[in-house]
Amino acid sequence: MIWQTSRFSVDLAQPRVMGIVNVTPDSFSDGGQFFSTDGRTAFEHCEQLLRDGADMLDIGGESSRPGAPPVPLAEELARVLPVVRHAVTLGVPVSVDSYKPEVMAAVLDLGADIINDIRALRQPEAAAVVAAHPSCGVCLMHMHREPQTMQAAPMEGDVVPQVLSFLSSAAKDLMALGVDARRIVIDPGIGFGKTVAQNFSLLARQRELLAAGYPLLAGWSRKSSLAAVSNNSLGSVAQLDIAERMVPSVTAAVLAVDRGARIVRVHDVKETVQALKVWMAAHAAA
Repeated sequence: MIWQTSRFSVDLAQPRVMGIVNVTPDSFSDGGQFFSTDGRTAFEHCEQLLRDGADMLDIGGESSRPGAPPVPLAEELARVLPVVRHAVTLGVPVSVDSYKPEVMAAVLDLGADIINDIRALRQPEAAAVVAAHPSCGVCLMHMHREPQTMQAAPMEGDVVPQVLSFLSSAAKDLMALGVDARRIVIDPGIGFGKTVAQNFSLLARQRELLAAGYPLLAGWSRKSSLAAVSNNSLGSVAQLDIAERMVPSVTAAVLAVDRGARIVRVHDVKETVQALKVWMAAHAAA
């Protein structure tokens, strides 16, 4: 199975680790730890993630935490573009997490390989930007409502068929614009307008999502649902210190891969890579 991107044909025969590079001052997961006005802190973080074993990088300039306010276009560009210019020199696929078509066009012009869109290209002109590119990869994610409102009124009912239907439709619409299926990956959007129980339903029944026919990306890293169950309080969003979410995050990543995910998007790259090596050794010996 191949994921075609701008510069790389990514072999998904083995699971791939996507390292998260947040260049935001208000991320829920790292508190702006890698945000700086000149981007140099993020440059160093990109390089460290690759030393830790990341197969690709995902750069984002706008927080998608519940309640996060939108970031003006000019500000997002100022945050992201210097980091993308550096990242594309590092020899791995570079993804950019944005829903704004202007940002997509700008980073693709700089050589970025993948557009990772939490809105699944629903913004006007976003799909056109991706379709106009000859080979960039794209990740289509399911999100219920908007970041400002998604947890105020989460989804209702059985989320698995709803998420599958949405992602299948989004991919079909993109292919109708001429985008090759090999360029498309789907993401169920853990935490984006779902309850704790619904998120774990998506994990338990994740193989059902493979019926869409596209590689699946799983993004469980440091999510509040992990904190909730780790604190024995299923159904509430209990808080764990971010450092304490590492073991639950790695566990969820391995479970997602075991249920068919081909890419895991993570903060704790070194630990996830080590855990997946154990999983792959066991899988090879079976």
